[in-house]
Amino acid sequence: MAARKLAKLSEAEVTTALLALPAWTLHKGKLHREYTFADFVGAFGFMGSVALVAQEMGHHPEWFNVWNLVRVDLTTHDSGGITTADVKLAHAMEALAARQLGP
Repeated sequence: MAARKLAKLSEAEVTTALLALPAWTLHKGKLHREYTFADFVGAFGFMGSVALVAQEMGHHPEWFNVWNLVRVDLTTHDSGGITTADVKLAHAMEALAARQLGP
C-alpha cells in the first residue's frame, strides 16, 4: 500500500507553525534552521539522534554539516512544499537540540 501524500500547508499555516518554532525561518520555500554545537562530536551526535527520529517518521531532512554547524532545510518534495511532517520533524529537532544545547 502506497503512503498517502501529505497536503502542502498554506502560507498562513506555515506562518502559524513558525510562531511555535521561533528559531526557524522560511528560506526558499523551506523551513530553515542552523544549529551550532560545541564541536564536531556534538553536531554529529545531534545528527545521529535526528536520523533515528527521521527514519521512524519516514521523513528525512536536507542538511549540511561542517565541524560544529548543522544547517537544516525541511520540505516535503512529494507535496511540493512544507507539510505537517516538516513541522513535526522541526519540533523533534528542537527537543533533541535542547537536550544538548540547553534552552
